[in-house]
Amino acid sequence: MIDEQALREGLEYLRERDTALAGVLERFGPPPLWTREPGFATLVHVILEQQVSLASARAAFERLEAAIPLTPAHFLSLDDATLRAIGFSRQKTLYVRHLAQAVLDGFDLDGLAELDDLEVRRRLTALKGVGAWTSEVYLLMALRRPDAWPAGDLGLQLAVQELKGLGRRPSPAELEALAEPWRPWRAVAARLAWHHYLSTRC
Repeated sequence: MIDEQALREGLEYLRERDTALAGVLERFGPPPLWTREPGFATLVHVILEQQVSLASARAAFERLEAAIPLTPAHFLSLDDATLRAIGFSRQKTLYVRHLAQAVLDGFDLDGLAELDDLEVRRRLTALKGVGAWTSEVYLLMALRRPDAWPAGDLGLQLAVQELKGLGRRPSPAELEALAEPWRPWRAVAARLAWHHYLSTRC
């Protein structure tokens, strides 16, 4: 699991192996650790972030937290109109209801911390509405796995395009290939790339 010490170790590893990532460190310093608490609430938040801005997802999540204690049972008590007012689309309402019911039926979110990355991906993506991006972000931020790599992330794609001087935004498959030299610290490379992306747009 990545903590501040592991982050420093990963940054040093990447600094020595990639001049573009070393340049981010030189210009902007170390990235934030960017962590979230594992559990139902965080997975709901990540689902809300699918294909929308982080700001709009955060606003909806905060309205949800203000409306109920964020547990599966309380979520299932909300009707369509309430969820729509909070900021849930029909699709995301369906996804989070499915997640909430799965947890109530015995899906062990807490137990994911004991599993390897591959098994976490397998179990999460078996849930309706949880795809590769969502599972990787959960691995990276909530479980803090050092080699998680959300290749479908738009900000990550744009950052790597800029850092590597590419003529176009890389596809998820191309981003996977570009990140191979950064193993076993791809999650640290992602933090560096996001750090570049955010620092150059302030």
